Amino acid sequence: MVKDSLRLSDVLRCPQAPVNINTIDTGATPEAPGGKDKTVKQFEPMAEELAELQEMLFARGRSNPEARRVLVILQGLDTAGKGGVVRHVFGLVDPQGIHHHSFKVPTDEELKHDFLWRVRKALPGPGMLGVFDRSHYEDVLVARVDKLVNEKVWRQRYDLINEFELELAANGYDIIKCFLHVSAEIQKERLKARLDNPAKYWKYNPADLDTRSKWPDYMDAYNDLLGKCNPDIAPWYIIPSDHKWYRNWAVARILLETMRSMKLTWPPADFDVDQEKQRLSQA
Repeated sequence: MVKDSLRLSDVLRCPQAPVNINTIDTGATPEAPGGKDKTVKQFEPMAEELAELQEMLFARGRSNPEARRVLVILQGLDTAGKGGVVRHVFGLVDPQGIHHHSFKVPTDEELKHDFLWRVRKALPGPGMLGVFDRSHYEDVLVARVDKLVNEKVWRQRYDLINEFELELAANGYDIIKCFLHVSAEIQKERLKARLDNPAKYWKYNPADLDTRSKWPDYMDAYNDLLGKCNPDIAPWYIIPSDHKWYRNWAVARILLETMRSMKLTWPPADFDVDQEKQRLSQA
């Protein structure tokens, strides 16, 4: 069980460069309270605390344009479980305080601007808990592997990303970046499950197999970005994701630890409480 003295954030924190994700066990369950059933039971107490912390965050953003905000970035290959994390983790809190954005292939309008333009437009506002399903990191992943830009361009983007995230941190963003690390074997099982179930056809994209055929290239690209864009103010966490229950618990736990560290409090009243109590008693 994760104790206060041992944060899961420290356990799953991405190491500094050089990074080799091929050496990380995607089926591991570090610091889990137990097996699936015991770990899933931990969601209820975590959900209660997360909901309260998120409400504090949201409440402060209602009247303070300088209020802090949280940005969670989810990256991973197809079937790693980005959508599952959104449902099972961020479904634990009040949806009115959630800002979710899924990045697709850039539109013609987005391609007219620099690669961070569309990301800036999607940032969560004051007091919001933002979730990015994919992100600006696609521009050093897909852009690199599929040769959408030349090498000089995508290599320059590492520094631009670091500068961008440093700017966000300086402006009140707490950034959590989660790489959902799934094995090729488990990915194949999950893709097959989608093809075997008509209710899952909508989740399947023939392009997923094209991406899968480039697995070594994507591993190299992830190794580089994890090594080059991993500052303490915007850390990467490598989440073993072969077990969905562990993946969801781990992301929820890291989110909880991060929000605890923010030392959030309820905003003070901007009115005379005693006067309003007196008025109410006479109403």
